[in-house]
Amino acid sequence: MLDEPSMGLAPLLMYDMFRALKELNSQGMTLLLIEQNARIALQFAHRGYVLDTGAIVASGNARELMDNPDVKKAYLGG
Repeated sequence: MLDEPSMGLAPLLMYDMFRALKELNSQGMTLLLIEQNARIALQFAHRGYVLDTGAIVASGNARELMDNPDVKKAYLGG
């Protein structure tokens, strides 16, 4: 379980960390990631849940969430 692991990291270190997490996951380790950087989190996730004031407002596989117009507008900058 990781809570905001990218906070305070330089972008290159953040991408290195996410690549390492992806490798651990590919080796069979289950990861629970809580991350405000939705774009980067969804690039590495299989599944996601979007919370707004503690309530789940969207869920699905990462691609579905990245393609969801409401999620794009509110959390992905477009």
